[in-house]
Amino acid sequence: MELTPRRAGTVALLALLPAVIFGVTQNPLAGVVTAVNVLLISTTIYLLMSPTEGGHDGDADPETDAEHAA
Repeated sequence: MELTPRRAGTVALLALLPAVIFGVTQNPLAGVVTAVNVLLISTTIYLLMSPTEGGHDGDADPETDAEHAA
C-alpha cells in the first residue's frame, strides 16, 4: 500500500475526532485550539508529501547535481 498525500492527509485528519470529543466534554476553547492545530498539521503533511513542479529526484547523482548548480 502506497502512502499518497491524500491518504496521509486523511489519516492525519482522524486526529480531529478526539479533539472534538475533548472540546465537547471538557473545555470548548481548548478543543477549538486543538482542532485548529490538527488542521494545520494535516495541511502541512499534505503539502510536504505532494509532488511539486521541478521537484528534485532523490535518486539523482550528486555529481550531476553539482554540474547543474554551476
